[in-house]
Amino acid sequence: MINAVIIDDDPGIRALNSRLLKEYFSDKIRLVGEADSVESGINLIRQVKPELALLDIEIKGGTSFDILEQLRPYDFKLIFITAFNSYALKAIKFSAIDYIVKPINEIEFQQALQHVIHLIETCQNTQAQNNQLLDSYKKETQLKKIVLRTSDAIHIVDLAEVMYCKSDNSYTTFFLESGEKVIVSKSIRDFADMLIEYGFFRPHQSYLVNLNFVKRVDKSEGGFVVMKTGKEIPLSARQKKRIIEFLEKL
Repeated sequence: MINAVIIDDDPGIRALNSRLLKEYFSDKIRLVGEADSVESGINLIRQVKPELALLDIEIKGGTSFDILEQLRPYDFKLIFITAFNSYALKAIKFSAIDYIVKPINEIEFQQALQHVIHLIETCQNTQAQNNQLLDSYKKETQLKKIVLRTSDAIHIVDLAEVMYCKSDNSYTTFFLESGEKVIVSKSIRDFADMLIEYGFFRPHQSYLVNLNFVKRVDKSEGGFVVMKTGKEIPLSARQKKRIIEFLEKL
């Protein structure tokens, strides 16, 4: 059995999480404690040493990141359950840590738990993700790196090394300056939401480009973006005007 804790200052959410664990994962997960604050959360985790923690971000006395910093290094798996949508959630996304946004959707809850159960049962080491999560949360290092989780590895990638991304249905391939390709099972839309404000542009529904690697924009009918490598990336009519306006302001 996997020992789990819930840390949330909303008793209703704690009760809901507890019910969902019993309803869907009673044969896999045992709830061994609950807490509602930074102090009680730290004490609980030190006492019961869980393998899994379900964390709200904003709690009494601070945030769950305060707990993690004080317990660093920690080796338990995390699932964030939160309505808090800011740089904290971006840090979670960039670190490929599982999260569920309130109000809780039972299907998303099950999917997140099933993934974490797999990580635990296969003894996958997520220390690199844990470190990246906390580093990304700090303003001075926030969002300079991204964790890409593939079926067989965890890649920590500098954003400056990503030339462009290409979508293939529910998969996204990251093309790196080194020539390496990293394929992850997430849609390009998920990454576009994170990367647009960090120098990336979506010229076409299937592509996301790092503007630092764009050599020129062809404005002819049809149009395309030419990367420094010579790679031509299609440019939709709707996005053509936007990228030209953006580049003219640089």
